[in-house]
Amino acid sequence: MYGGYLVYTVGITWLAVWSLIAGFSQNELMMNFCRAFQGLGPAAYLPSSLMLLGSIYRPGPRKNLVFSIYGACAAFGFYVGIFFAGLAAQEGFWHMYFLIGAIMSSITAFTSYLTIPSDIKERRAMGVKMDWLGAILISSGLILVVFAVTDSSHASNGWVTPYIYISLIIGVLLLAVAVYIEGWVAEIPLLPFDLFRTKYMTPLVIALFFFYGPFGILLFYSTFYMTDFMNGTPLKLVAWFSPMALGGCIISTAGGLLLHIIPGQVLVVISGICWIIAPLMFAIAPPGANYWEYTFPAMICGTLAIDTTFNVTNIFITTNMPLKRQGLSGALINSVLQLGIALFLGFADVVATATQSQGLMKSYKAVFWFETACAGLGFFVLVCFVRISKQKSELTIEEKLVLEAQA
Repeated sequence: MYGGYLVYTVGITWLAVWSLIAGFSQNELMMNFCRAFQGLGPAAYLPSSLMLLGSIYRPGPRKNLVFSIYGACAAFGFYVGIFFAGLAAQEGFWHMYFLIGAIMSSITAFTSYLTIPSDIKERRAMGVKMDWLGAILISSGLILVVFAVTDSSHASNGWVTPYIYISLIIGVLLLAVAVYIEGWVAEIPLLPFDLFRTKYMTPLVIALFFFYGPFGILLFYSTFYMTDFMNGTPLKLVAWFSPMALGGCIISTAGGLLLHIIPGQVLVVISGICWIIAPLMFAIAPPGANYWEYTFPAMICGTLAIDTTFNVTNIFITTNMPLKRQGLSGALINSVLQLGIALFLGFADVVATATQSQGLMKSYKAVFWFETACAGLGFFVLVCFVRISKQKSELTIEEKLVLEAQA
């Protein structure tokens, strides 16, 4: 409706403001409140960033390289974030983490305002309208389902606790109504069905859901595992995660130079294998396992998995979507990532709670086995139902439609 430029700059600015407020939190409630409002910033600028890159750059090697640099920045930014977080935790100056984030976000917002080309007029001319009913139903339904799954392991009677199964039932019903509204009622649906008519789109989204979700488990529970059983201090964890950041920068950039040479299918199969190996290394690691024998390979496979998958699939999806669908495709990718992490962390907590009587280490390993199984399912869907060719220079979707009309 308003273009990627406006949503991106506003989202970055919003994050800067709430990071600043979070730095002055006086209690846990205020901190949680600020963290929740911070999340609205990335929810705005992450999809719009993909929208901007997907619509500005034509399909071909240049677009491949730009998306790969974008992926490398994500890996480098991840490392910068955990470095300052580890330093702040080690020294006891937690508020500095948020203040540094506020400064960096402010710089990004200012430079974005000056340098990103505005697409507001172009987007407004498309006449897109907001699907408020769909937005409310989808958001409410997903929140209730994720809440029910996440809190089920801590409720007094588990899944049979009234507020758990009531939340789950209402959430599922809201999502069912949302499907009807989006498919047959909404004039301009928030999640149009034709978004999934692109060849291989539906199985690709399913595979991504079973990849991105377990990646959240890997980051979360590997941190616990290294802290509890490898004597990891905050700064030690930063050092142990460094292969993931360094490898991400190298793999993302190198991938951008190869995507028009090597079929994307080859790359996603390699990444799918890495999705399985990363949690498997933690699952089979014996007590007192050496970092270089088990954890280091897990970190390398983790970065190969996320960065290769992120680059190949983002380029594939944005290249195969028309200009008016670029924003929705970016939002879909981000939603699959964030929803997958939230939902699978909830299931991982269920697994950890159910196996806690066996001891903390076995409980963590049960979670890693669960993650391995989920990644295996995603790999099966990817190999059997998705085909991604080389990302070469070609016409945009609009240009292809014009040629078809003329023919």
